[in-house]
Amino acid sequence: MTWSLDPYRCFSAQPAQRELASELHAGVKSLSLVCPHSHVDPEFLLSAARFASPTELLVQPDHYILRMLYSQGVPLEALGLPTQDGLPYEQDGRKVWQRFCERFHLFAGTPTGLWLKEELVGVFGVDKKPDSANAQALYDHLEARLGQPEYSPRALFQRFNIEVLCTTDDATDSLETHRRLQQEGLPIRPTFRPDKLLSLHNPEWPHQLARLSQVSGIPVVDFRSFLSALAQRRQHFQQRGATATDHGALHPHIERLSATELEALFAKGLGGQAEATDTARFTAHMLLEFAHMSAEDGLVMQLHIGSARNHNPALLRRFGYDIGADIPVWADWTRGLKPLLDELGNHPKLRLLLFTLDESTYSRELAPLAGHYPVLRLGPPWWFFDSVKGMERYLDRVVETAGFYNLAGFNDDTRAFASIPARHEVWRRVSCNWLAAQVGQGLMDLEEAQEAAQQLAYGLVKSAYRLGEPAVVSTAGGAR
Repeated sequence: MTWSLDPYRCFSAQPAQRELASELHAGVKSLSLVCPHSHVDPEFLLSAARFASPTELLVQPDHYILRMLYSQGVPLEALGLPTQDGLPYEQDGRKVWQRFCERFHLFAGTPTGLWLKEELVGVFGVDKKPDSANAQALYDHLEARLGQPEYSPRALFQRFNIEVLCTTDDATDSLETHRRLQQEGLPIRPTFRPDKLLSLHNPEWPHQLARLSQVSGIPVVDFRSFLSALAQRRQHFQQRGATATDHGALHPHIERLSATELEALFAKGLGGQAEATDTARFTAHMLLEFAHMSAEDGLVMQLHIGSARNHNPALLRRFGYDIGADIPVWADWTRGLKPLLDELGNHPKLRLLLFTLDESTYSRELAPLAGHYPVLRLGPPWWFFDSVKGMERYLDRVVETAGFYNLAGFNDDTRAFASIPARHEVWRRVSCNWLAAQVGQGLMDLEEAQEAAQQLAYGLVKSAYRLGEPAVVSTAGGAR
């Protein structure tokens, strides 16, 4: 059987809704892709870059694939992930690909299965569903495609119709790659992510501070000099085109600490005496500091909450941080954010985008908060909820209270470059199908649905991330 894409995928089986969803989708499917939050490595877009192999392009960077295969007993070293303890790992990409194809059936019914089909069929012209028998033939097909000029990273970037791609970068990154790409005319922007600089209890934290001192030119010896160095780095990111920052925390807890408490915590970190509870308190205060910085320099602040990262200590020891063992936890947004909103909730320049892994808070807390405070926008369904049903639940729970214009559109949030258009396509199809149902129930008229489809696919994300606005560079900094 020929493997092909269903033209009505993600649409209702009810004929009238399906046809209206198709009509709405036809109006947005050709819009360029705005990618404000991505984890792809910008170096692969340098002019001479080529994809090394189908395995390195499609399997190894995708945490959704890795966690599913691991859950079914496939060791990560068998998928080619280097170990930190020096033990052997699979370095033959063909063997990794074989293991992946033998287990392709595991992704049936998952968003990963949808994305993979969009990639393999739509981008690379694969017309057979992967399995154990055809794995090597598919590898040959993909390897041949990747050797052609039209399948280079640069060529695919153009083919995907990406208007702008914002990477996520450590606060101490030199951004030299971004400078080179921008000189060559590519619409690549960095995003300021300082999370590593907040982990007081991490043995590597003093080394992170040393790097911060080096790149900022400001010796970091105490909390005040730390803030000054961060302000300098934010300014550097803005000069390279950044419009946003990104911050992750387990809970949305904000707490203002005194200068004495902050200096004491900082000293504990420098002395190697800090514990995880110290990092949590320090982060709770620093989120408030970062919000004030964003109110001054105009960088949009993204806050990702509710991911218990590195939940599997065995994987952490063998493969390092952020290898996909993330598990959701509950969140208390209403009380947790209140100190920040008390100080900045009505500020005319601050924009704070909220992402959650606790779906129960969509209608109970997040939509009411964003439907009131002018600084807030709701980010799209994230991580485990970046799926057909997750998107539908999100729209069901937030639009009635927050409306469309308090949403931040869509972002693909991926490390797997080839999946970018697939993820946008699923969002566009699901949102158009959802809008078609609203029209069918008489809750919206066709004109409203057409405008909402345009906004959800393109307009809201540009507005939320200020991607059409001139940069505002501030030299302000210092403790508050």
